Amino acid sequence: MATVETSLEALDTLLNRGVVDAVVRAELERMLQAGKPLRIKFGVDPSRPDLHLGHAVGFRKIRQFQELGHHVIVIIGDWTARIGDPSGRSDTRQMLSKAEVHANAQTYLDQMGKIVDVDKIEVAWQTSWFEDFSLEDVVRLCAKYTVNRMLDRDDFATRYKGGQAVSVVEFLYPLLQAYDSVAIEADVELGGTDQYFNFQVARDIMPAHDLPPQQFLTWPLLVGTDGTRKMSKSYDNYVAITDAPNDMYGKVMSLSDDVMRDYFETLTDIPVGVLDGMFGEMEAERRNPRDVKAELAREIVTQFHDEESADAAEAEFVRMFRQGALPSEIPTIALGDALRQANTIVDALIAANLAQSRSDARRLVQQGGVRLDGDRITDTNTPYTAKPGQIFQVGKRKFGRVRN
Repeated sequence: MATVETSLEALDTLLNRGVVDAVVRAELERMLQAGKPLRIKFGVDPSRPDLHLGHAVGFRKIRQFQELGHHVIVIIGDWTARIGDPSGRSDTRQMLSKAEVHANAQTYLDQMGKIVDVDKIEVAWQTSWFEDFSLEDVVRLCAKYTVNRMLDRDDFATRYKGGQAVSVVEFLYPLLQAYDSVAIEADVELGGTDQYFNFQVARDIMPAHDLPPQQFLTWPLLVGTDGTRKMSKSYDNYVAITDAPNDMYGKVMSLSDDVMRDYFETLTDIPVGVLDGMFGEMEAERRNPRDVKAELAREIVTQFHDEESADAAEAEFVRMFRQGALPSEIPTIALGDALRQANTIVDALIAANLAQSRSDARRLVQQGGVRLDGDRITDTNTPYTAKPGQIFQVGKRKFGRVRN
């Protein structure tokens, strides 16, 4: 049997730092202090292939459980991902193909290795127990829950009351995820606060399968770079864990001051006492928030790259944003037919792949986020003529130089 760390200091960090809920806390503490390796469940819904800092929060907590000697089981939701987790959504999600799910899952596993010791995890594919699930099995599972209980969930209730569609298939998602806990006999499940209801469903149905109800632990959902919504690729407000050092540093520096404490607590190992002092000085106006944020940016870039990369990214940021210089390396834009045929700045942004759509391009221009050769453009009808050497700037960090 593996040696399990049970020191009060280690358990205090595990259960309190960057944690929102621990259910049931007293029982979870007892289990962790018993010195027996626990079966820790972490489910991955590979509906999108790339990971961001919001995912990293969870992976760091998984790593803590690993370091204490517990057995982590990562469940690849290759079956439920075809449905899509409706948690926190206001619309119905589209199903993914089996090939899309497997491609995304492999990317998840590869990127997870930046934080988690993948040699010490057990990877379980959901299809290993659901592929042969019969209609009778599905009916028996559904019989263990009620529509009334499902409508206790905020997102379902909101959509139902608002007259929006709630697919019956979506009711299946929390039940299928809960059955994962039965299949692997989970002791503890980990996830973000948006998974609270799903975790509770597992607790509710496990006794019917002669298993003790799992305990669970949730962490906060990081607010993205827009300062308002949770970090998500859908909102384009994310910091990818595969971002280049300069991009990662710059994105962290663009965060709202209000969210810095959450980032420090969930994404770094700086002691809480040190953070208390740091933020106390900032609130007393003895320390500039920009300098605190720079320390956060350095910590994150060092974690996902290395210290040398963090030094270089910091120097580049200072050169660009404090001294007003252009980046030392600017991506090139091909002077192809599409760019030559562009008649307006909106056409040019689309042709140069600097905007996702015409509406996006117009919005960027109207908000003053577009420069051409250093001149800010605010009129969407501004004429455009392609020339080699032109430099586009979109926002604070996106540049492009037209090549010959």
